[in-house]
Amino acid sequence: MTFPKDFVWGAATASYQIEGAVNADGRGDSVWDSYCRRPGAVWEKQSGEVACDHYHRWREDVDLMKQIGLTGYRFSIAWPRVMPEGAGQVNPKGLDFYSRLVDALLAAGVEPWPTLFHWDYPQALFDRGGWLSPDSPQWFADYTAAVVDKLSDRVSHWFTLNEPQCFILFGHRDGIQAPGLKLSRREVLRAAHHSMLAHGRAVQVIRQRSAQPAQVGIAHVGWSFIPATDSEADIAAARDMTFSTVETQRLDNAWWMDPVYLGRYPEQALQFYGADAPKVRDGDMETICQPLDVQAFNTYEGQLVRAGADGRPEVIPQPTGVARAHMGGPVTPDSLYWNAKFFHERYGLPIVVSENGTSNTDWVMTDGRCRDPQRIDLLRRYLRAFERAGDEGVPIRGYFQWSLMDNFEWGHGFKFRFGLIHVDYVTQQRTLKDSALWYRDVIASNGAKIRDD
Repeated sequence: MTFPKDFVWGAATASYQIEGAVNADGRGDSVWDSYCRRPGAVWEKQSGEVACDHYHRWREDVDLMKQIGLTGYRFSIAWPRVMPEGAGQVNPKGLDFYSRLVDALLAAGVEPWPTLFHWDYPQALFDRGGWLSPDSPQWFADYTAAVVDKLSDRVSHWFTLNEPQCFILFGHRDGIQAPGLKLSRREVLRAAHHSMLAHGRAVQVIRQRSAQPAQVGIAHVGWSFIPATDSEADIAAARDMTFSTVETQRLDNAWWMDPVYLGRYPEQALQFYGADAPKVRDGDMETICQPLDVQAFNTYEGQLVRAGADGRPEVIPQPTGVARAHMGGPVTPDSLYWNAKFFHERYGLPIVVSENGTSNTDWVMTDGRCRDPQRIDLLRRYLRAFERAGDEGVPIRGYFQWSLMDNFEWGHGFKFRFGLIHVDYVTQQRTLKDSALWYRDVIASNGAKIRDD
């Protein structure tokens, strides 16, 4: 019962959520800058304009990562900081920021795992059609080339997109995240297809231009379905629901993952979407389905599923009084186990958890400590579930806690705190929470600490 010797113990962040400095050194506007200016779009009119001021405080933040003992750091690169207009001219000052960050990480013994896109789409390109434009995959490929040319002599691990399900569905279908659109189903599916093509083009660019062998993945949301019992029927029902689009009537795991890993849209989903399904041109699937080195997914909670009376999967309520995190979601450690198990069964790749964590009611107490026992307990439970998957033969490669530090939580503003590090947004004072100290011990023990009661 142990994690692999080379297991990556990491934490994750996203550029718009922590960097601030939105007008510094030639950075262009993103759709999130624009969205935050909309009346009523974000809680208490907050934005990432300053956030954690990581753009100016990155040295201190890297030192804190070293104190925690992280072996990997997943961060995202702000496309409009690198290319203010989204395409064309590259901003050297923007690239230099990430180059300095990479150097500092490596000096601290922390492996950089950059994500090329974590939602801050350039406003200038949105004005030219955004993800609805057939040019969007090429725009993303050109941006990727600029980043890879600058960093790949030192960076060997890459993620292309973070949670395309969210930035397409919440941002283009539901209108509750940037860019705040409510498109038709046909348009949503077209934007989704273009985002998948952008992923594929980015992987091609990394393979072609990297200065060293590269490990590449994409960070999907892992919608999770947990069998209500250990019966074969309930396990089969949960597996079926995990990869069903029709039953859940939303763009779910198989719709987003099958093209990337298997080179096809699921037939069940194509039949369901009918004429609204995107037009797949010759070569599209070959572009989308590039060889990847890991399967990464973000997961926080799951739904219970059982085999219904008619044999069809049936989602059932959580038990009355189930433990719930600060944001309201149920605490379901087995969601991580079943996602890792089901995804590996279907796609056959080593597994990396690219996000997992919880919001908590954290503040710095009068003695200067920030106590967050609920986060420690939750992380222990989820990590035990992940270890269980590894013990049963799933190749587990890494785990990135969300998040390194408290930050701008999108439409929720600064209401929720997910960090291992407490951030006072007025003074920018950083304080290691008890969970950071606990995670330090987990890392030092290569996971043995999670088996302590």
